[in-house]
Amino acid sequence: MAVERLGSILKHLSPGSPLSTLTSKNADDVVITLAIRTPLTKARKGGFKDTTLEYLAYAILKEVKERSNIDPALVEDIAMGNVSDGKAAYKLRAAALAAGFPNTSSAYSVNRFCSSGLKATADIAHAISNGSIEVGIAMGAESMTIGGDALEKPFDEEVTKHSQESVDCMQPMGWTSENVSADFGISRQEMDKYAAESFQRAERAQKDGLFADEIVPIKTRVKDANGEWKEVTLTADDGIRPGTTAESLGKIRAAFPQWGNGATTGGNASQVTDGAAAVLLMKRSTAIKLGQPILAKYVGSTVAGLAPRIMGIGPTVAIPKLLAQHGLTLADVDVVEINEAFASMAVYCRDKLALDWAKMNPRGGAIALGHPLGATGARQIVTGLAECRKSGKKILLTSMCIGTGMGMAGLFVNEQ
Repeated sequence: MAVERLGSILKHLSPGSPLSTLTSKNADDVVITLAIRTPLTKARKGGFKDTTLEYLAYAILKEVKERSNIDPALVEDIAMGNVSDGKAAYKLRAAALAAGFPNTSSAYSVNRFCSSGLKATADIAHAISNGSIEVGIAMGAESMTIGGDALEKPFDEEVTKHSQESVDCMQPMGWTSENVSADFGISRQEMDKYAAESFQRAERAQKDGLFADEIVPIKTRVKDANGEWKEVTLTADDGIRPGTTAESLGKIRAAFPQWGNGATTGGNASQVTDGAAAVLLMKRSTAIKLGQPILAKYVGSTVAGLAPRIMGIGPTVAIPKLLAQHGLTLADVDVVEINEAFASMAVYCRDKLALDWAKMNPRGGAIALGHPLGATGARQIVTGLAECRKSGKKILLTSMCIGTGMGMAGLFVNEQ
């Protein structure tokens, strides 16, 4: 461990090395000047259960405007990751205008399933890099109370009859988790052990106040058991289960016994969650001119495909591809945020990539915090950068699996 870390430090210091190139500061770098998120709350039960998607978007955008103190007229485009709402683009545009961004600030939604928040970030970063815009906001928001990603009806047989993998694109995500468990020999015990660690890390982070560096308080309304509305201010994630152990998780019944060996449960899979996250991006030269604090540098991102029936292992194809593009290895990375869609895929990705578990999701992941589909890709950036700031780490790697068989990964340099 010490030898690996020493080697990484020496690479940082070597002129002309991939790491020194990565960490160099240039005027045209795309940088993040603000990274925030809402609390993540249980769908249909938690603090945002009565909050609309447009209000979630409005609330986070209002916080971006106020906390950055940027002239909203400078924001040329806003991209929002969202999976389950076909009217998300309408709602985002209305939310942006209500939050104080002028009608000259464009807005759109993007859906690449669980990577949507990272895809929004990449879109805005690339638009800035190629000169299309100068300042943009990338965000993700999801009300899973209202929506989800289940198919309403089977695909046209005239399409699916040509390919078994085309048929496999219709498999529910829980089925794909059972496939990963069965195909790669990942036991229920391994999955529960992993999930317990995620809950315990998140519990420690919450008790130590670490999430305060990520979360912005959000005022909203909640309907109580009597049907009465009351105003609340949400400040904390509500899906973390204190005292969770592998033994307690082992008592939870199988969620999808019809599709496999019953290894996947409600305790070792990501939670169904409402929430939002956002990052403000611009070139380094613009940030300096505007007096905006530079939190991090966006380095790059990529996507990769694989068999739909084992979509959960997507990070194992996306991460090596991204690192190779920049001449890096996992030894060069300080913090790795991998979306815990299911413990089956998280265990597989950790072991297949030979990841140092201490580097992976140090504040817990989606099993403990929740997975608001379109927001997670942005939330991981917020959480990962907050962890880098606290621990004095430099290189952040984020990744997630994507429904229908894909993976995406993003690379960032902390500058705080």
